[in-house]
Amino acid sequence: MTVRIKRIFIVLFAIGLMASIPKPGTAQSAAEIIERMDEVMRGESQYAEMTMKIVRPRYEREVSMRSWLLGRDHSLILITAPARDEGTAFLMRDNDIWNYDPRIDRTTRLPSSMMAQSWMGSDFTNDDLVRDSDLIEDFEHELLRTEEYNGYESYVIEMIPKPDTPIVWGKVKMWIAKDDYIQLRIENYDQRDRLVNTMELDQIEEVGNRKVPKRITVIPADKDNERTILTYQQIEFGIDIDEGFFSRANMQRLR
Repeated sequence: MTVRIKRIFIVLFAIGLMASIPKPGTAQSAAEIIERMDEVMRGESQYAEMTMKIVRPRYEREVSMRSWLLGRDHSLILITAPARDEGTAFLMRDNDIWNYDPRIDRTTRLPSSMMAQSWMGSDFTNDDLVRDSDLIEDFEHELLRTEEYNGYESYVIEMIPKPDTPIVWGKVKMWIAKDDYIQLRIENYDQRDRLVNTMELDQIEEVGNRKVPKRITVIPADKDNERTILTYQQIEFGIDIDEGFFSRANMQRLR
């Protein structure tokens, strides 16, 4: 996505406030459903450990990482394996995105034009992992229908980027579970209404007092036998962390 830059992985607060979430059947707008989903998947603060497997016809490659998240404006991803990429870090703080390469001991600010590019050679984009697009403010939303998807009664919502927002997609479709507001599937379309890729979120498990998907699979529409699979080994919500953690100096010394 040629997009601004906020949100990774991910790939993921409100479940602890379930009493405040409208019960199934209560009339909600599409935007309200998206907002509830974002709260459930993201949390106010979060720590995660994950492995990303990149599958290609002639090879497979794995990247391991740790990530920290605070609200919508602060995130940090640290690569822990393979050895040649260990120590590489990505920092999002407010409207700035930084990349640290330990091999040359250099920190670089990433421009918005790089947000649509592949992240670490995977089918995720830079924006997927360190996201700036605002799911509420940057899109018009329409509830298309409800249907069963992978055993969950789900909302199907279409999102169209607003004019002048730096988003490359022509439209985005999301499947969101009605009961728990879990994100289950995303389809990204280009400006000509052609499917570009699909994200499938599954292996739903309870983490603390909420349910979250532990696996995200990105499947390109036009490339056979290619995909990227992001699997969470550990997720913690409500961690004790402040804005001072998300600094360029800390990005360089984390290991």
